[in-house]
Amino acid sequence: MNKRYADGVTPAAALNARAEVASQVKEARKEVHLTQQNLADLTGTQKSNISRMESGRYNPSLDFLVKVASSLGKELTIKIQ
Repeated sequence: MNKRYADGVTPAAALNARAEVASQVKEARKEVHLTQQNLADLTGTQKSNISRMESGRYNPSLDFLVKVASSLGKELTIKIQ
């Protein structure tokens, strides 16, 4: 995870963004009454990847996030402020 940064430390902004995404995915999954395994099956990944993403320990690709959102019946929206 930290390999992307020269000093090996992930900036707080990146950690905060990852935590926000994790929270939103978990909330959306619960809204549609899916388990982590259900979501993993729908997205074609392993349950451990969903678990790591929801805990903020996984830095998912944009393509994967689009797939997760679609599997939840949602649309991914990114806002840069």
